[in-house]
Amino acid sequence: MGGPVGPTGGVARPRSRLRLARGRARCVTSPPSRCDLGCRGRSGRLKETRGHRGCSPLGAPFCRCPRSMRKMLAAVSRVLLGAAQKPASRVLVASRNFANDATFEIKKCDLHRLEEGPPETTVLTREDGLRYYRMMQTVRRMELKADQLYKQKIIRGFCHLCDGQEACCVGLEAGINPTDHLITAYRAHGFTFTRGLTVREILAELTGRRGGCAKGKGGSMHMYAKNFYGGNGIVGAQVPLGAGIALACKYNGKDEVCLTLYGDGAANQGQIFEAYNMAALWKLPCIFICENNRYGMGTSVERAAASTDYYKRGDFIPGLRVDGMDVLCVREATKFAAAHCRAGKGPILMELQTYRYHGHSMSDPGVSYRTREEIQEVRSKSDPIMLLKDRMVNNDLASVEELKEIDVEVRKEIEDAAQFATADPEPPLEEIGHHIYCSDPPFEVRGANQWIKFKSIS
Repeated sequence: MGGPVGPTGGVARPRSRLRLARGRARCVTSPPSRCDLGCRGRSGRLKETRGHRGCSPLGAPFCRCPRSMRKMLAAVSRVLLGAAQKPASRVLVASRNFANDATFEIKKCDLHRLEEGPPETTVLTREDGLRYYRMMQTVRRMELKADQLYKQKIIRGFCHLCDGQEACCVGLEAGINPTDHLITAYRAHGFTFTRGLTVREILAELTGRRGGCAKGKGGSMHMYAKNFYGGNGIVGAQVPLGAGIALACKYNGKDEVCLTLYGDGAANQGQIFEAYNMAALWKLPCIFICENNRYGMGTSVERAAASTDYYKRGDFIPGLRVDGMDVLCVREATKFAAAHCRAGKGPILMELQTYRYHGHSMSDPGVSYRTREEIQEVRSKSDPIMLLKDRMVNNDLASVEELKEIDVEVRKEIEDAAQFATADPEPPLEEIGHHIYCSDPPFEVRGANQWIKFKSIS
């Protein structure tokens, strides 16, 4: 039936049997089969080799010529190398049973005009812990990358970094709803991320590219997202704006609050006290938050303020002082303050005691008014990322290997975003007048003199 004729006149079937020859298993097949690897001599035809073409112990035909053997060994080594590169930690993490949650004691808040404050214990789920860790690591790595890009002169102008203060932006976001509102000063990169923008959009804005969150026209101090109003460059000017946003929440009858942030350096501004008065008078759902990182530019709080109890500055407004280096403490305090405002009790004031590792801005080395030993002590004892990591590992919410994997993923995300931020094109000059208003018809904007005009498109 088309096959080779055997000695008895019937059709001969190929016979395959394993033989032991010189300590090796080889297959003898009759009739001989072609080499699947296609080894050829100089003539281009299939090259015959000494002995019979055999097959592997699994029955797959192969040629024992030197070239084909090298190819097969290379293929096997690639397979083995790929298997070896798979991190064993993932297998361990997948097979390990972690706790779903754990209860932690947190630092008691100092209170002003409040009978009771936030709870002194809190529950952290494994899911929330991993999310907080990833967010804080992303903010930390993003700021360090911004530092690098600034020193390479890819980022220009003002640039204020918040590494060290990650527990503030992550903890505040964890204590409110996405529909709530937030406005802050110029140290805004972390809040921009926690409010929902990507690292790519933030770094591209820092480098002035079209893919930035403000189309490359805002820079470090002017980033915006849904329910996030910046990023404001004038010291303390965002506080009356935050009171206005809270007024809009109350006027529209929405169960929403506005987080209005400022630093200890802005705490002595007169407009802040005017906003306090108006918010208390109208019982606005506004949480005034002072991020006290101990230095206003290069001046310590003790040299700048007669009273450093910033949580009491509201006088007739209740206040609480919070450990701003503990993400869980910030979260619980924020939940407490938001519930206070939603209950119609009016504004409340929070002081977050935190610390920045960088100087005031990239033009400030940060070591002329404080010692390197002071910075290192805070890093070693109060770093917000290390505090969360130790809690999770010691209470079986995560393993060191799992958190290291997150670190690797975050670094890759930051590197990819930095590549985009340096390769994306800058906005053309013709778009300098765009997006002044939200939904207005196009109109002309005067340039540097009356003969230069640009079209503005919403």
